[in-house]
Amino acid sequence: MIESKFYNKKRNNNSVSNNILKNIIRTFITKCLITIIITLVLLIIFKVDRDFKSSFNKYVYNTSLPFTDFKDLYDSFFKGTTTTNQENNSIDVFTEKLSYSNASLYKDGVKLTVSSNYLVPALESGIVVFIGEKDDYGKTVIVQQMNGIDVFYGNISSNVNIYDYVEKGSLIGESIDDKLYLVFQKEGKNVNYKEYLK
Repeated sequence: MIESKFYNKKRNNNSVSNNILKNIIRTFITKCLITIIITLVLLIIFKVDRDFKSSFNKYVYNTSLPFTDFKDLYDSFFKGTTTTNQENNSIDVFTEKLSYSNASLYKDGVKLTVSSNYLVPALESGIVVFIGEKDDYGKTVIVQQMNGIDVFYGNISSNVNIYDYVEKGSLIGESIDDKLYLVFQKEGKNVNYKEYLK
């Protein structure tokens, strides 16, 4: 009697372990087949539709990704998750408004006359989306503002990193000489600078 209970229990354990092994093998084979099918479909798309590849590249490299929309979405879900102690401990070291002595049209924007080695403040809060050289503007920082306007700060040495979030009035960089170039764009089209330099 005891032997039969032992054998029944052993047989049940073997059948359970066999079922688990079968499920693992079945899952592995299913994942392999799905991966093969997806790979084949992608290969067919890229082989057959050469326009797809060029339009994909054009969209990725010529379209600006609205990082500020992602930040708004993030803030809407996680607003208030930081503790008040953390917010109270942060001290603004640099908060300025833009000051200049002269403004004149220049290419797609405006050329401002500022003091030599002027510390350039952010006009509005936003995310740094570009740091590098731009033709006719020299070293440039582009900030995608929370209001949807992209601002090019030209002829400055950067004090920020790519994808940094900058507050209004915080330091963007230092002018290389006494000229600061600004370009304002909305959805890739230039807009009048006078609306934003009030």
